[in-house]
Amino acid sequence: MRTSHVQLFALRLLLCLTLVCAGVGQAVAADFLDDAAYEETTPEASVPDPIEPFNRAMFAFNDTLYVWVLDPVATGYSKVLPADIRGCIGNFFNNLAEPVRSVNCLLQGRFRDSGLALSRFAINSVCGVFGLADPASKEFKIAPVRASLGETLGVWGLGDGFYLVVPIMGPSTLRDFTGNIVDSMARASYTPWNDDFTTSATVFGSNSVNRVSLHLGEYEEIKKLSFDPYVAFRNGYFQLRDKKRDHLE
Repeated sequence: MRTSHVQLFALRLLLCLTLVCAGVGQAVAADFLDDAAYEETTPEASVPDPIEPFNRAMFAFNDTLYVWVLDPVATGYSKVLPADIRGCIGNFFNNLAEPVRSVNCLLQGRFRDSGLALSRFAINSVCGVFGLADPASKEFKIAPVRASLGETLGVWGLGDGFYLVVPIMGPSTLRDFTGNIVDSMARASYTPWNDDFTTSATVFGSNSVNRVSLHLGEYEEIKKLSFDPYVAFRNGYFQLRDKKRDHLE
């Protein structure tokens, strides 16, 4: 009985690490050191933040979890695996998301991009050894396709709702958070390890730690250079999202 309780606690902790890594990994990908990240005149800055006290509390919670748990884990991980291998692991998980991107492109009426996403998936799965390499980009010159359900809902006319800092997961909006949940469920429907919770948590936890390990030090640099880290991350989130959606303009 004691052993089962310990295992359950370990699984819950691993799941939390998975979500933290995913949130922080997304956040550090933006160029927060660019002055544009702090401009309040962009359209994205108009997304309301009516629950700012809650969001700031969740930001502080996520920050503490990153400093005391995620950063040490990712740092140790980066010392064990070389950057090239970690890059291959990132390619593998990115390739798994191509079918979901293809469906979202289809729902947005981007039929050519839908076909390109499927082509990338087929090429990288076969020629790239299950997606560990990215010959679709390097040899076949097929650029990555960006698409998500949050974006699809926006194309259909659904508004952002409001800015939201999700506990453990990080910055989002009500619409994007909903879209991310559905996209994640869709990916889980065709990956073989999702029948077992332990295996699923281990795989996705490893993927998330791997992603953050490729951006070590950036989070601390952002905080150091920011007068208000909460505002910096909020604006940086919208900056990154806007950059990812340039193809819609």
